[in-house]
Amino acid sequence: MIARGWRKIVTRALEMDIGRGDLTSEVLVDDAQSGLAVLWARQELVACGLPLMAEVFAQVDGRIVLEPVCAEGHMVHAGEAICRVAGPARGILTGERVALNFFQNLSAIATVTHRYVARVAGTGARVVDTRKTTPGLGSMQKYAVRIGGGHNHRLGLDDGILVKENHLAWAGGITAAVARLRARVGHLHRIEVECETLAQVEEALAVGVEVILLDNMDLAGLRAAVALAGGRAILEASGNVTLETIRAVAETGVDLISVGALTHSAGSVDVSLRVA
Repeated sequence: MIARGWRKIVTRALEMDIGRGDLTSEVLVDDAQSGLAVLWARQELVACGLPLMAEVFAQVDGRIVLEPVCAEGHMVHAGEAICRVAGPARGILTGERVALNFFQNLSAIATVTHRYVARVAGTGARVVDTRKTTPGLGSMQKYAVRIGGGHNHRLGLDDGILVKENHLAWAGGITAAVARLRARVGHLHRIEVECETLAQVEEALAVGVEVILLDNMDLAGLRAAVALAGGRAILEASGNVTLETIRAVAETGVDLISVGALTHSAGSVDVSLRVA
């Protein structure tokens, strides 16, 4: 089962890759020939995207069957099998690249997220993503974050209110911006405001902001902001967070840590689809 809208993305990806036809496979592989291929991990990874792979092959040829060897979200070690793909050999070859492209990117995101989440274990801080996703693939990539144990920030601009520094520059500051928002948006919406200084944190707290994004603050600044807030607002640390620094950030007492690297630079995992 895949999310609504993903089938169209798969269809478009196949249209772009196949075009007028698979010139190589249509000549070299008879339509009646069946085969079996196995997807192997060449590194440790969190498997993510198996339903998408199945959808790719189903759209190429409904006779192709993908059989997972591991569950979605399972940790796979180098040399272990991930899934088997059986059916018309030509269709397997035609869908291979698109299927692997989805799986490799989503598994990379899930794997990287898993590593970040493991670093903050026991601190109470949650690791969240950002909107730094590949255009058109945001919902898939945020799904991969969840599979890796992370949490989602806004899915899109219509999913929540986040007042950033450029908004503040044009809206006249925190107090003015929050007043305008309160007068226009529904009572169910939280307001998050980006703050770069403790003075801004104080102003945001004074006007009852529910969530404060602490932008590029050092550890001392984060600890001071946590003390200043005293639990009156959810605090999110953001900016240049790495695997090496995230534990120290979490130990300052912030509630959320947003990491753009989960999606914008995860890359691809190393896997190989081989004829069995």
